[in-house]
Amino acid sequence: MEEASLLWLLFLTSLLSCTTNQASLTVSPSSSQMFKREFVSLSCEEDDSSAGWTVRRNTKKDTRTQCGDWGTSAGSSCNISSISPLDSGVYWCESREGATSNTINITVTGGSVVLQSPVLPVMEGHDVTLTCRTKTPPSNPTAAFYKDGSLIRTEPTGHMTIHHVSRSDEGLYKCLSSSDGESPSSWISVTGKPTTSAPPTSADSAPPTSAATAPPTSAATAPPTTAASPPDSSSYHLVFTLLRHLVVFCPYCISTVLMVSLYRHRPTGNERPVSMAMTPPTQAEEGLDDGYDDVITAVTTEHHF
Repeated sequence: MEEASLLWLLFLTSLLSCTTNQASLTVSPSSSQMFKREFVSLSCEEDDSSAGWTVRRNTKKDTRTQCGDWGTSAGSSCNISSISPLDSGVYWCESREGATSNTINITVTGGSVVLQSPVLPVMEGHDVTLTCRTKTPPSNPTAAFYKDGSLIRTEPTGHMTIHHVSRSDEGLYKCLSSSDGESPSSWISVTGKPTTSAPPTSADSAPPTSAATAPPTSAATAPPTTAASPPDSSSYHLVFTLLRHLVVFCPYCISTVLMVSLYRHRPTGNERPVSMAMTPPTQAEEGLDDGYDDVITAVTTEHHF
């Protein structure tokens, strides 16, 4: 019973230690488009600060560079005091072990209009509000909103809300102000609701792959090739985690096996110990010893004679 308890304890310890920490990247202001010279803060919201999360990015001019090369690091956050169009690219959090977070695409414009849209995918069934923002007052003028190049509608307040978004609402959005011009385009993604049942496998329930809903691939809408999303490091992270746990827990496994082996082979109360006491000599053996002593004495006496 004690052997089973020890083995179960070792198994549970290994299982608990295999859990990986996660982080989520957030940006302030919460928008995928920024005006030039704005202050921007990116933060890694982490489960465990000891994992050493840092912000990295891919842009036209650099690849996988960390915060200290282009911003000011403050723990797991990174601040850009005056962002520029050269800072446009893909940003993410990365731990010391190589684990990565979600990615955020940031577009910096030198123009006068930006479209304020969600930086993360929108949950299916939720509402999403798009805002056409300008540098000059009024900051939210009358604006026309477009999806995939087609006019949706014009809003006098500069805000447009899409109610109960669905997969069909995915696409490339932009806004146009009659007085200040148009904004860059931003891709809005929609994710399905989390379900407790197994995901469907039929072709009818698969995500749409038509050109109307596929992510943009043109140079004007897609991130630059040097600013592609970070490489998938899940396999490397899995290997590093496995090696780390093997190095840490091998000594415990060996010591546990030795303890169990010693426990199983220990002497019990039913085993009789081997006696090392000498049995007393018999009378015949004593007589032989006396005779031998007499012979030795006689030989010695004759020699002296």
